[in-house]
Amino acid sequence: MPKMKTHRGSAKRFRVTGTGKIMRAKAYKSHIMEKKSPKRKRNFRDQTEVATADYKVIARNLGLR
Repeated sequence: MPKMKTHRGSAKRFRVTGTGKIMRAKAYKSHIMEKKSPKRKRNFRDQTEVATADYKVIARNLGLR
């Protein structure tokens, strides 16, 4: 059976930590930034963990499990 290919779109959007968590960037940070507070914009920089509901599909796309 051939090897599983990584979904390249997913590979560009998610990263896996050393402990195996899948991290993603936050949404709503690309435009209309004037009305957003500096604190809110600053918090967009952090990455956050993927929701449990989405974990299985994303892990498969990344070639994990």
